[in-house]
Amino acid sequence: VQLQASGGGLVQAGGSLRLSCVASGRSFDTYVMAWFRQAPGREREFVARIRWSGGITFYADSVKGRFTVSKDNAKNTVYLQMNSLKPEDTAVYYCATDETGSSDAFHYDYWGQGTQVTVSS
Repeated sequence: VQLQASGGGLVQAGGSLRLSCVASGRSFDTYVMAWFRQAPGREREFVARIRWSGGITFYADSVKGRFTVSKDNAKNTVYLQMNSLKPEDTAVYYCATDETGSSDAFHYDYWGQGTQVTVSS
């Protein structure tokens, strides 16, 4: 399994970015794709997840209403649309996949390489 994340960058507070994660190496029909983030000196935290089959989504309270996770099954790609960005959203963002659908990073076996998101005030 390979996950390739991209789309990070530098943006001003209030701006938007869209992250992408391309998955390959197996069928993901029974899997969940999640986004996590890790800021310097902090633990990796859950952001959002979506189930490949059915598209059920779930968000951390800190991003609810601002971030949207979506997928394109034909492209094996999951997106994280981030709007109304805040300086506290600054972190390295990772995509990960697993069958359990947990919000706990411990349960995820497959991870992308991470993409830096920096929000300036």
